[in-house]
Amino acid sequence: MSFLRFIGSPSQPAAVDTAGPTDLTNETEAVRHIVARLQALPPDRARLLAGMAYVLARAAYADLNISDAETAAMEMELAGAGLDQPQAVLVVEMAKLQELAIGGTSDYLVTREFREHSTPEERLGLLRACYHVTVADNSISSMESSTLNEIADELDVSHEDAAVVRAEFADKISARFNFGTPPAGTSPGGAS
Repeated sequence: MSFLRFIGSPSQPAAVDTAGPTDLTNETEAVRHIVARLQALPPDRARLLAGMAYVLARAAYADLNISDAETAAMEMELAGAGLDQPQAVLVVEMAKLQELAIGGTSDYLVTREFREHSTPEERLGLLRACYHVTVADNSISSMESSTLNEIADELDVSHEDAAVVRAEFADKISARFNFGTPPAGTSPGGAS
């Protein structure tokens, strides 16, 4: 997925609603200014940031809802990756719209493209950022946990490194998986 496709092509400027209030015109100009600054980024850097935003939105939407807390966490992660606050807000909103519109069909492809154009450290950082986003609501649901595992696999993060990141958030994981021995007092078949 190219970043220019993600934010729109400079040869196809956004339409301005001239019938709208002055505030809308000012907001449109502000958005155009931010988009121009994003398009001025080196293409490789822009691609990584777009991919990061999309994967963060994927993690946030794992439970079929992107909360305000998750949105704020996504913005914070992108600001930490080098975008200024207005850029981070715009990119997060675009990523959320992309995830809501075509998420299921593009999730693997975008995550794989991020893997292909990033370093192992960047991939591990993205996985950790995904955990930060999903825990923004103060817990990680079983659906979110499953999506985080898929993201780790698709990013080709080693099981050991993924386990280290997961352990950092263990107290927030609401779904515990026990694939070992059954709890005391029960038989392997489930009867007590």
